[in-house]
Amino acid sequence: MQRDDTTEVFQPLQADDPPVVAGYRIAARLGAGGMGRVYLSHTPGGRPVAIKVVRPELTDSPAFRHRFRREIKAAQRVRGAYTAELIDADADGVPPWLATLYVPGPSLAEAVARRGPLPVPAVLWLMAGVAEALQAIHGAGIVHRDLKPSNVLLAADGPRVIDFGISLASGITSHTATGTAMGTPSFMAPEQASAGELTAATDVFALGQTAAFAALGEPLYGDGPSVSVLYRIVHSEPDLSRLPSQLRPLIARCLAAAPEERPTPAEVVEWCRRHLGRDADAGAGPAVWREVTGPEPTVPDPVPDPTPVHTLPLLPQPWPRPQPTAPDERPSRRRRTALVTAAAVTAGALLLTGLTWTVMDAVDRIRDRAASASTTPPGPSASSSASASASKDGGRTWGRASRPSTTAPEPPQAVAYPFQMLTEKNSMSIKEPIEREDRKGDIRLVCKETCGLESRTSLMQLHLGKPGATLDACRAALAGDASRDLSLAWAAAGSEICLKHPSGDIALFVIQVKSTAMPQSGINFLTGDLTVWRAP
Repeated sequence: MQRDDTTEVFQPLQADDPPVVAGYRIAARLGAGGMGRVYLSHTPGGRPVAIKVVRPELTDSPAFRHRFRREIKAAQRVRGAYTAELIDADADGVPPWLATLYVPGPSLAEAVARRGPLPVPAVLWLMAGVAEALQAIHGAGIVHRDLKPSNVLLAADGPRVIDFGISLASGITSHTATGTAMGTPSFMAPEQASAGELTAATDVFALGQTAAFAALGEPLYGDGPSVSVLYRIVHSEPDLSRLPSQLRPLIARCLAAAPEERPTPAEVVEWCRRHLGRDADAGAGPAVWREVTGPEPTVPDPVPDPTPVHTLPLLPQPWPRPQPTAPDERPSRRRRTALVTAAAVTAGALLLTGLTWTVMDAVDRIRDRAASASTTPPGPSASSSASASASKDGGRTWGRASRPSTTAPEPPQAVAYPFQMLTEKNSMSIKEPIEREDRKGDIRLVCKETCGLESRTSLMQLHLGKPGATLDACRAALAGDASRDLSLAWAAAGSEICLKHPSGDIALFVIQVKSTAMPQSGINFLTGDLTVWRAP
């Protein structure tokens, strides 16, 4: 089915979407990911851009801001015909954000879902374009580490590689970077799945998997639990018999188990050009490529700046001057006019003063309600507190004199600890330090007949309400049948687990990847983002 309207691409803004980000007026929502939301905006000259805005709960994490700065620096260093150029960014913004040129076209994942596997010529064009993008990326000393179909956009003139979210400077191992193997399991290289050293050849393996996905319409190593897919990637040879014969030699070289046996991106480009023949000189947008990308969506117009609102002045307009009919009438009419004008000005001033005091009194009442709600629970204690306050003041309840002298305590501040990984060899704590390389942490992954989480001190409960659990939602969940053991049988990617430490700290762990289908394999793991509300 061809995409024939813009509703699939450009989503209307919701109540919690910002109308403006760092001066960029937002026209539509483009999507959302693990780090935040992506919006459509325009440069002052009218060129469309994609604005990535970080989720608020991540902004207080120094580790996340460090990673976001790394993403910005990586994107700034990359210049190529097949990458989406970064044009603006602020890692210290509130919230942090970055802007890249908008690419009008679906992702490879969307295109395959819509029309099925790509024909051989389109796959060759795809591999050549992505390999050229990798040349630019690697030329800047960067390993992408998360090349996959959803990170390849299909424009009318060729593919674009996007999202340097977990990119890494060449020569640094995944151990020294994060302590975990980051990436998407179905498109990892063997050395990445086993947390080994990552090089430019790691991206070439992902290129082979991405090309195989385009040709087959599904992942080459199959679907299923992540741990099963990773096991096949590390320990088995891929089945290339289903691939078109023209593509098998190149994809087989890209998927070599030993990184040194894989081709370089330049060799991939040359191989594709040779097999495309004379069509290679026709540019990156032949008819077969345009058939894959579908019609280009109509980009919404830029949002105009708001028009200034002109209001009438508060003071009354001068009345028309009366025309005297006789000389002796002038003094008396002047006096009457002066008196009427003075009365009008006085009335206006009194009205404005009364309105000001009314607004101030309403604000005070709202503040008083908020303070009492946060400091005094409802019930007899609230009324007794009010009575005590009134008796101290001699029973008077005049304006601000009736307000309690105590101030409301500050609510707990959320602290984000993104990209946590639990295995059967490490652990995680709600108190600092969060990441533990041993089993002495507060939260541990335990796998016997099934897998679950256990703790010696903290309570845990799966949050079953609306996604995006808040502090109050976790408090409510933990007030039920919380325990120190939690089965992961019903948990999946996106599941939210509320935790409570004896100190009073409340935490939320959002699962990103769950790989526990083979409990006795010894290679089970859980990844996710942790948010902790520290007790005052």
